[in-house]
Amino acid sequence: MERLAQKKGMIFDLDGTLLDSMWIWDEVDRRFLAKRGIALPPDYMEAVNALEFSQAAAYTISRFALEDSPAALIREWTELSRQAYACEIRLKPGAKAYLARLRQNGIRLGVATSSARELFVPALKNNGIYDCFTAFATTKEAGKGKDFPDVYCLAARRLGLGPSECAVFEDTLTGLKGAAAGGFLTVGVYDAFSTAEQAAVMQASNLYIKDFLELI
Repeated sequence: MERLAQKKGMIFDLDGTLLDSMWIWDEVDRRFLAKRGIALPPDYMEAVNALEFSQAAAYTISRFALEDSPAALIREWTELSRQAYACEIRLKPGAKAYLARLRQNGIRLGVATSSARELFVPALKNNGIYDCFTAFATTKEAGKGKDFPDVYCLAARRLGLGPSECAVFEDTLTGLKGAAAGGFLTVGVYDAFSTAEQAAVMQASNLYIKDFLELI
């Protein structure tokens, strides 16, 4: 905890870390299929999770004999997701109060995410925390996924800080390893959707929290 207090910048992942949002992907698929009178099969999510967006669209059309084109299906998925992020996604317990405390203490706050801006910006604004951040970085901008440190380094540069001056908050093992490789202090954050790798997440973290209330 003392090492965390020494940092000048804090960089946050969003989905599963600040935002309680991982449930929405199952829900988007459920809503999409429900509009067509189809119940969500128990094996569907496992089948599409390993696929790219276009592959998942093609698989869905084939499996359920849909008349939609892949492009139309992707547009509908995107719109359902956008609506959910803008109106339904909430913050993890204690997140807003912790961010407010950091700002009061002069800590620079940044975001490093794999999410698209059209999703996360409305979610942050709807929850009243968008203006807490002075830097945003996405894996698309960085050109590499979170198994590399690039997105965290980009966020740090935009904060005007070096990796050794920042801590990274992440809920996944991949993100924590990527941040550690860049020289960042890592803080693992519990998320129910990452339970299967919780032990590994705890081991990979310099500090591990169940929620942000622990830090307030």
